[in-house]
Amino acid sequence: MSIARKLAGTALATALVVVAATPAQAAVTDPLYDKQWGLRQIHAEQAWATSTGAGVVIAVVDTGVDLNHPDLASKLVPGATFVDCGSTSCGNGDWRGPNGKPDASDEHGTHVAGIAAAATGNGVGVAGVAPDARIMPIKVLEAGSGSFADIAAGIRYAADHGAKVINLSLGALPGSQALTLTGLESAATEAIAYAQAKGVAVIAAAGNETAPLCDTPAWEPGALCVAATDRNEAKAWYSNLGVKADLRAVAAPGGAGLVNCDDDVWSSVPVGTGSAGCGQGDYDAYAGTSMATPYVSGVAALLFAQQRSLDNVYSVLMSTSRTPVVGLRGVHTPAYGWGIVDAQAAVAAPRT
Repeated sequence: MSIARKLAGTALATALVVVAATPAQAAVTDPLYDKQWGLRQIHAEQAWATSTGAGVVIAVVDTGVDLNHPDLASKLVPGATFVDCGSTSCGNGDWRGPNGKPDASDEHGTHVAGIAAAATGNGVGVAGVAPDARIMPIKVLEAGSGSFADIAAGIRYAADHGAKVINLSLGALPGSQALTLTGLESAATEAIAYAQAKGVAVIAAAGNETAPLCDTPAWEPGALCVAATDRNEAKAWYSNLGVKADLRAVAAPGGAGLVNCDDDVWSSVPVGTGSAGCGQGDYDAYAGTSMATPYVSGVAALLFAQQRSLDNVYSVLMSTSRTPVVGLRGVHTPAYGWGIVDAQAAVAAPRT
């Protein structure tokens, strides 16, 4: 779904787009770094002296990733494709899919991957939230949409192949929660529970319909729901509220969606697909809870690199988030969940 330039949308299920180290210093060599206001909103750079996500794999379960992108190629681990493949992979996670052809909206996964963990300090493009984390590209959406069965297969593959964080910048339409609550649809619910049992964090987009609840799969037990903010830390107009039964919800930068390119989130897109309005060839500005979600996945990677447990990672992500204006932590609101994630505060939190 396209609103303004690129607001990642929803269908069933669709991509949701409306130790001391030196990356903090090196980040300024990424040409688009100054446009990445989202990294400043979550205090990412201040966290890098403590953790850069080294040794952690983030699975981007999405539309696939451009495996040859200059900001991502060095960051990838082997991936998989589950688009009309059944329960067995029939590809390597490339954004072009089994037929080898690009489809509209399939730039999405490359954009999500760059936000989470683009190569940082390399003099190219953008910086990632977790500069030393790796990306596992898993394609479960084609032309921006896919099935619960394919998404579930991607989640299980990630959990079985070394991912510690699973990013789900996708979701079903509002009301689909009823399908999982009644048991009419259980594949994704069971896959998330499977990942959680293996100590893997599942971070999922709230949705872009201005709805009162997190979409599924973010709605499911064991997933952390992510709402979106704009550069002024207000709840983005399109974002669903961070409301779900288990109260596992936070917020992160998602962009304005209606203003201008630099009010949205800059990241990588497949080489040569940048839009005429905003794009810089291999980079573009998108908005949506899809963009907010990998910010949180990146912070989760920073925490797992500190040898934290899954329970501690979830607890710290929520307890160290801050509610804008009042600046309080540990307070849940419908608009922000537990607040905007704070990487600096999170990596400094106790590991118990």
